[in-house]
Amino acid sequence: MVVSKSEGNIINLDTVKPSPKALEIAKQTNKDPALVEVILQETKDIVCIGSNSIITETYSGTISANAGVDRSNVAGENNVVPLPKKPHDSAEAIRQEIKRHTGADVAVIVSDTHGRPFRLGEINVAVGVAGFMPIRDRRGEKDLFGYVLRVKQTAVADELASAAELVIGQADEGIPVAIIRGYNYISSDDSPHTLIRSKEKDLFR
Repeated sequence: MVVSKSEGNIINLDTVKPSPKALEIAKQTNKDPALVEVILQETKDIVCIGSNSIITETYSGTISANAGVDRSNVAGENNVVPLPKKPHDSAEAIRQEIKRHTGADVAVIVSDTHGRPFRLGEINVAVGVAGFMPIRDRRGEKDLFGYVLRVKQTAVADELASAAELVIGQADEGIPVAIIRGYNYISSDDSPHTLIRSKEKDLFR
């Protein structure tokens, strides 16, 4: 991830000493023990361990395979890149730098590629946002036939992140940033964490 790399958050696996827990999980998943140790260091809670993957919750609340630790598009055979430590803060820092250099007050999304339960294929989702409300709450509005919506909350940050991925790509495209124009988002300076479903309300944990 370009944000993590720009923040210097790159780990060389040759410098990592696996813990007994990492060695145990590495046997279960057929993964490099040093990589598993990095995953565990980024993990607040292990959600599930599969035959070749570890689904975890990171300290920032993101739930993803291998805590989001990435080996692709990283120079150096044994280097890996975790997610930003504080992705919302990273998004806000980018936002402020853009404003300082251009005067433009924009919204920023830091995204990552995720798999999804029950669905094939990966999409980009927002792991950090700044400058706008990541969810559009449409509860109380009416549909075409006058029915009052009761559960409609649209994850616009994830939808925009997925749209941007069509430009950015996931392989060797070399495009780290996409500019989205024309979406009428709801501005907000609050630090939003509303994209994370609480464990108590998560039917899959």
